[in-house]
Amino acid sequence: MVEFLAEYGLFLAKTVTIVIAIIIIMATAVANTMKQRVEDKGSIIITHLNKEINDLKDEIVKAVEDEHTLKKVHKEEKKKAKKEKKAKKKSLGKEGDAKKRIFVLNFDGDPKASQVDELRKAITAVLTMAKPEKDEVMLRLESPGGMVHAYGLAASQLQRIRSREIPLTICVDKVAASGGYMMACVANKLIAAPFAYIGSIGVLVQMPNFNRLLKDKHVDYEMVTAGEYKRTLTMFGENTKKDREKMEEDIQEVHTLFKDFVRTSRPDMAIDKLATGETWLGSRARELGLVDETGTSDEYIAAACDNAEVYEVAYEKKKKITDKLGSVLEGALDNILMRWLQRSGNKDELIS
Repeated sequence: MVEFLAEYGLFLAKTVTIVIAIIIIMATAVANTMKQRVEDKGSIIITHLNKEINDLKDEIVKAVEDEHTLKKVHKEEKKKAKKEKKAKKKSLGKEGDAKKRIFVLNFDGDPKASQVDELRKAITAVLTMAKPEKDEVMLRLESPGGMVHAYGLAASQLQRIRSREIPLTICVDKVAASGGYMMACVANKLIAAPFAYIGSIGVLVQMPNFNRLLKDKHVDYEMVTAGEYKRTLTMFGENTKKDREKMEEDIQEVHTLFKDFVRTSRPDMAIDKLATGETWLGSRARELGLVDETGTSDEYIAAACDNAEVYEVAYEKKKKITDKLGSVLEGALDNILMRWLQRSGNKDELIS
């Protein structure tokens, strides 16, 4: 009897422990969910790029200069800082004497222009501070293009800056094509790296059609529509000549709107000759008038820091645990694939 009670007590203790553990896990999950709802709102992150560049300079100086030179450098920096502080204090209340500010934004585009929500909020934040003809907005843009409506919205967000008469500079280091170029052409000044891909002013629609496969497998596909052109090309139905002609008509209309948009933003560009869907490297794009200058975003920012206060502005959402795990797994798979390619001698040696 005593042995039974002892075993029962041990069983009861384990059960209570498990129940308490489950309650704690559930409570933690609920708390995290509630917390996530608040954190999903995100926040504006500001980075003073002048300070960041100066910190990098200090690290280099400390590594390569001797002690005597370091003391001399620090003494000169103190004098400079004191002079700037005095000048800043003197200019208080004199808006015309205030130092220029440049607000740096970033957009890394995918086919859905997924970052447009972060971009619109960052622009809203900047527009609360930026002053026309005094400050400037600079966008680092990378995008091969994507959905028309998504990139149309992204370009419209940039138009908000232009509408406030705030100078907009856009720098492209790698690619601004199709919808990416639709955004880029909004700039007052468009700068591209010498080997960045620029252009692709065209429209593309493509889809597979499985109709013959379904017929071969004796599968019927039914689609009922109201409206003559509610659906034109389809993946599973039989596409007719009339369907294709209507789709081509729609594509041409979008292309015409795309060209008109670029023409409005860059009136000196020979849009009818350049809207062929081709892309050009930055240097050639400058000759053709698609961009204004060649250079990198790093060059522009470094030069700007000499005469202005430069701030990087980004709207960031807190990543969920699932997103973080997904990023880790994606990175691990990429590393495994790269190692396999290197071992198998399939390393890509061509730029395509």
